[in-house]
Amino acid sequence: MPGWVGSRLFLCAPLTCQTAVDLALRPVIPYCGGMEVHFTPETEQKLKDLAAASGRATDELVEDAVAGYFAEAADVRDLLDNRYDDLESGRVKPIPGEEVIARLRAKSAASRTKRDESL
Repeated sequence: MPGWVGSRLFLCAPLTCQTAVDLALRPVIPYCGGMEVHFTPETEQKLKDLAAASGRATDELVEDAVAGYFAEAADVRDLLDNRYDDLESGRVKPIPGEEVIARLRAKSAASRTKRDESL
């Protein structure tokens, strides 16, 4: 039954001492249900094709992919945190954007020249 307690609206029955005891004695069962994921038809077909080719279930492939994504995201976060710490501590000096572009253009031009000379 909905009701107000102080400034909060509760949409269920108020908690009584007996209800609290019942909840405390109830065994805790961890959630082990699945999760529904929606894909585009193209992605779903790719997943099914990979499952058929590998002999693995689609849910295993998705779980592995998500676990790999989280591991990679954590690695990138660690890398960025370390780079930031290096910059903040002065161990490395930032390179101005114009200098980076100039270096990359020079490197690309040298690579093209070397490739053209080998032809």
